[in-house]
Amino acid sequence: MTLDLTDSAGREEIAADHTPLPAGSTGADVVVRQLEAMGVEYVFGLCGHSNIALLDALGKSSIDFVVFRHEQTAAHAADGYARASGKPGVVLVHVGPGMTNAITGVLTAALDSVPLVVIGGDIPSYYRGRHPHQEINLHADADQVAVYRPFVKRAWDVSRVEDLPRFLERAFWTAQNGRPGATLLNVPMDMFSRPLDLEAADRYPLPVAAPAPDLSPEAADQVAAELEAAERPLLYVGGGLREPGSRSALLRIAERLDIPIVHSLMAKGTVPDEHPLALGMPGFWGLELTNSYSRQADVVLALATRFAETDASSWEPEHTWRMPPTRLLHVDIDPAEIGRNYPVALGMVADVGKAVLAIDAALERRGTAPVRRPALREEIAAARRGVFAETRERGASDAFPLRPERILRDLLESLPSDAVLVTDVGWNKNGVAQRYELPAEGRFITPGGASTMGFGPAGALGVQVAWPDRTVVALIGDGGMSAQLAALPTAVERGLPVLFVVMNNAAHGTIADLQAGSYGRSYGCEFLDRDGNPYSPDFAALGRACGLDGYDVPDAASLRDVLQQAVGRRRPAVIDVPMVNEPVPTPGHWNIKDIYKGAFD
Repeated sequence: MTLDLTDSAGREEIAADHTPLPAGSTGADVVVRQLEAMGVEYVFGLCGHSNIALLDALGKSSIDFVVFRHEQTAAHAADGYARASGKPGVVLVHVGPGMTNAITGVLTAALDSVPLVVIGGDIPSYYRGRHPHQEINLHADADQVAVYRPFVKRAWDVSRVEDLPRFLERAFWTAQNGRPGATLLNVPMDMFSRPLDLEAADRYPLPVAAPAPDLSPEAADQVAAELEAAERPLLYVGGGLREPGSRSALLRIAERLDIPIVHSLMAKGTVPDEHPLALGMPGFWGLELTNSYSRQADVVLALATRFAETDASSWEPEHTWRMPPTRLLHVDIDPAEIGRNYPVALGMVADVGKAVLAIDAALERRGTAPVRRPALREEIAAARRGVFAETRERGASDAFPLRPERILRDLLESLPSDAVLVTDVGWNKNGVAQRYELPAEGRFITPGGASTMGFGPAGALGVQVAWPDRTVVALIGDGGMSAQLAALPTAVERGLPVLFVVMNNAAHGTIADLQAGSYGRSYGCEFLDRDGNPYSPDFAALGRACGLDGYDVPDAASLRDVLQQAVGRRRPAVIDVPMVNEPVPTPGHWNIKDIYKGAFD
């Protein structure tokens, strides 16, 4: 029948012909059933024409789709959820610009070993090579997978609908096992709509438990013997030591032999800041004592750390680590990290939690006598007291705009002890890691490997989804808040009582300080109006415009009252805190300063 497209009856007949959904189940139905079977409760993402078939199936499931206004926000939120919950975060994005918008968030999770599964819609499989709408192409056809390959653990590109359930199971398995990380499942949009028997979802169940490599009894005994014999042993803890039982075992090892502990940026909170053997961070933001003890240690047991550049003073031996002559005993689940930056005396590929338990058991089995180093404990206490006392002294200032230490002091005194600080980069990351006396029940979550500005506002949303009853604070700079304004309306829509505390110095302050210290002035780092005056949006007003509570801080005395009020109300809120631009103290070394000086000899 030929239809007259100008005729209303004809239009109704066309609509009727196109209304019925395909009979039977589809690839999208199978994906959703698998996600439910794997215990997925939330999917974070953004809609697009390439993924709405999957969204339709999600809408009929028990899974909650958390809608965002930008894919980077969605990816950071899924990352925050994974860090808090211990479950993999799931991100759903659209073809082309949806995929590229999410890259920074997925990269951040990948470099911090956070399990993340990205499901990306793609162009129809039968249009590849024709450069259809929104395809990533110019010198290659339909190769958006290649954009993700440098940082995901693995990417699967679906070319047959029958492969969907097998690839999805592999994506989840790979994201969670070994060294956790991000994976990509790339799905041409027609695969979501092609027929697929719903029973296919049951053919590839996710294994109940992943076999993690143990530390052999022989290796545990060798480590125990090395620690017993050492005169200046040191424990260096990275971000992979997460389970409460293994943390307790770490403290038993340290306390039995009086071994000081240093931690990477990502491991702040693994050892309580108040512990008498906690030295803090090494490297650029490390104390003089932390770096000097690290240099002079005769045995270092390194646990789940990659010896990042800033924690290792750009790997220059005169500043932090000297291996050799120091003997390095290195435990990591990723064999690629063993010996990457320092030669090892003993390299052990093992799950770090199991390794610490095995070493603790070996010391117990050997009947290792306790060691006491009272002079060392006093030296540590004096160094730590000095940092925290200096911070408290500067934090007592009523100067306005506020000093950053005053903001940290008022936060510490106003927040519940189990509050979660989710940060960006700058004073809110480096200053907190170095100078904030995190309570034992508290949590510090920050972007380490990528050091991503904008992680804080969005990551805090995912943390609050995972921990709905805890106080979650996004402690961020004005640059980070500006980078993720899209987080604000989502907080309102979802009823997430995140407190967005903006340390507002009208600048990318850390880089401005770095530039001024190296070149005598800063340029291109401050936010200025056309007359050269500092400029900042009214973040409290922006918050109120989005439906959050918005608080201005007009003087030094107001911040604590504002924080306590916001905590008590349990509503999403923006607190705009004027702050002076002062650099984070950097007692250690980072080679970038030598580069600025042209020191290439």
